[in-house]
Amino acid sequence: MAFIDEEYLLETETAVELYEAIGDAPILDPHSHVDLQEVVANDGWSDIWEVQGATDHYVWELMRKRGVPEERITGDASNKEKWLALAEIFPELVGNPTYEWVHLDLKRRFGIEKRISPETAEEIWTKTKDLLDQPEYKPQALLEDMNVEVMCSTDDPTDDLTYHERAAEELDGIAVKPTWRPDRAIKIADDGWRDFVDELEEARGIETTTLDGFLAAMEDSHDHFDDHGCVASDLGIKQPISKPVSEERAARIYKRAIAGANLDPDEVRDFEAFMLEQIGEWNRETDWVTQLHIGAVRDYRWDLYERLGPDTGGDISTQDVELVDALEYFLNTFDGELDIVLYTVDPTHYPTTATIARAFPNVSLGAAWWFNDSPFGMEQQLKYVGTVDLLSNYAGMVSDSRKLVSYGSRFEMFRRSLANAVGDMVERGQVPKPEARDLVERMAYDRPKELFGF
Repeated sequence: MAFIDEEYLLETETAVELYEAIGDAPILDPHSHVDLQEVVANDGWSDIWEVQGATDHYVWELMRKRGVPEERITGDASNKEKWLALAEIFPELVGNPTYEWVHLDLKRRFGIEKRISPETAEEIWTKTKDLLDQPEYKPQALLEDMNVEVMCSTDDPTDDLTYHERAAEELDGIAVKPTWRPDRAIKIADDGWRDFVDELEEARGIETTTLDGFLAAMEDSHDHFDDHGCVASDLGIKQPISKPVSEERAARIYKRAIAGANLDPDEVRDFEAFMLEQIGEWNRETDWVTQLHIGAVRDYRWDLYERLGPDTGGDISTQDVELVDALEYFLNTFDGELDIVLYTVDPTHYPTTATIARAFPNVSLGAAWWFNDSPFGMEQQLKYVGTVDLLSNYAGMVSDSRKLVSYGSRFEMFRRSLANAVGDMVERGQVPKPEARDLVERMAYDRPKELFGF
């Protein structure tokens, strides 16, 4: 098997057959970090670094790991200098999925078969620069070329959704839906929480000096998103906490936080639990899917955060997350009444989340996330989920990408991994081939369409 050939990741004839059934299916992306302003403006990019490196902290981390100075990663070096620095060390990235993703992008989107290296860097730079000047390489044309049918952005509750309104009017054949991401609202102990409260008041025109006002503004934001076609919320939280907390208790905590008091750990946990239940209640009223991204430890590398801020490559995963007691109240409160999707960043949590999903029909497992969205990580998760929960109820793939050009590659890698995992079950005599084909077609398209109501 040659590098990224027609049988890439497909180890059996059955896997090849299954992939042929789903490889060209439209993309439904329930969770991305698309820059919608970039899509609506449709100006495009000037060079390959803008496309592949300028927003990708996966690339940044690997460049740092191979000794590239920060000046040529996020610093003031020119884009060409950054691209050449990446190409210099790119052969050393073999084995990491980023090596495959970037080459998939070059091959599928730009028709470039050559591998990235110091010898090919200049040629790839020049060829892609010429191509990026052409209309078919603008964002909207690329989304059409990748067969993206629906994609969901990630949006703060303070967002006015102006670009979603423009997208609805100006984009043909592609539906772009907002996703309500209330992380800043729930994290009352974070330094930026008070800033969020003030921004929310300004955005919604509702006074937030009391808990009642804050909840009214949050619900108004929720309604605003619903009016703009939102179908899901998404909460990223290291350690979930759910338990009954009275509104009176939450109001006292809120009052202290607004006054600048230092909250004790019990107050922080109680407020987070109260807000999680509120989010569930609002989502139940609008029939939104509730996505929980659990377990990421943000900004673990202090120096990086102090110099460059969040989302720059300083986050890690941890096993130290309690799920059973932490989710019990929430899951039982909304048993059968709220579609819930669980994503965990540490694979050691799969046994717990898979058995939770098995116990609650309204709970689905999300795609292998972040450090696990590689061929190895995806196949490992799929095979485990299939033995405990039901693959038929799997929530489907998400791009989780900040690079628009990579949406197709991310979904291709997942679909090939899915075909290979299910194909292996066929080859071992576990699954009949007709049912295997039905299963992969469902997982690649029908199930996420059904779950998110696309």
